[in-house]
Amino acid sequence: MIPPAFDYHAPRSVPAALELLGRLGGDAKLLAGGHSLLPMMKLRFAQPAHLIDLNRIEALRGIRDEGDTVAIGAMTVENALIASPVLQAKVPLLPEAARLIADPQVRNRGTIGGDLAHGDPGNDHPALAIALEAVFTLEGPKGGRQVRAEDFFLGTYMTAMAEDEILTEIRVPAFAPRTGHAYEKLKRKTGDFATAAAAVVLRLDGGAVSHVRIALTNVAPAALHATDAEAALRGRPLDDAAIDEAVARACAACDPAEDLRGDAAYKTAMAGQMLRRALRNAAARCR
Repeated sequence: MIPPAFDYHAPRSVPAALELLGRLGGDAKLLAGGHSLLPMMKLRFAQPAHLIDLNRIEALRGIRDEGDTVAIGAMTVENALIASPVLQAKVPLLPEAARLIADPQVRNRGTIGGDLAHGDPGNDHPALAIALEAVFTLEGPKGGRQVRAEDFFLGTYMTAMAEDEILTEIRVPAFAPRTGHAYEKLKRKTGDFATAAAAVVLRLDGGAVSHVRIALTNVAPAALHATDAEAALRGRPLDDAAIDEAVARACAACDPAEDLRGDAAYKTAMAGQMLRRALRNAAARCR
């Protein structure tokens, strides 16, 4: 289908984009990679009168090493995440997981910020951001503010970002030594959304779990931070009994929507299997 008519704007700075967003209000939508918004426009699910294209704002691109933190511009594309030596050295979960997103063509245009701001529970970056303890910078007419990833996703296509704000940067803590990580994703074919997926960041101390973050993709109205599953592991050896309890608690928290990828019971069961694999693979990397 062809989308309805709209006016196109291409600002070259964040202040210029914010001015347009404030002036045009609810009639405007921000355009990043376009892989979420444009299909919705073609189906007439979204009918903005104005598109504000962020692709010409160079300040929104790039990956910076800031010592204990890595800063990522919101308009950084997936292929740049994959190729980044900074991320490979300091936050390797992110480039590894980006290889599982969509296909090479999409990864050349799709952006990390667009993925996050869309608020789709089927997107991969929300769960990854929660597991990585990411913090988002939102710029608006009153200045900038910081929002933790776990507080950002409120529901399906709902986030903590106001209509007059722009997501400009994602800040991720660098991994401490001997941090294990994994993102296990079940999908029907290359390029598909996850049927279910699990992101894990893990550290062991003396054989016991000293740090763990678990987040799940596409099994709830928003990316699911599995805090009960984390509590089942913290301070315990990562043995079969602990993993079984964590998986059971994570599955109990799932509330997936039924679709062509499966019914609720199947998706919940697959979330448990992805978590089981992710915990074991992350533990193997803690050495």
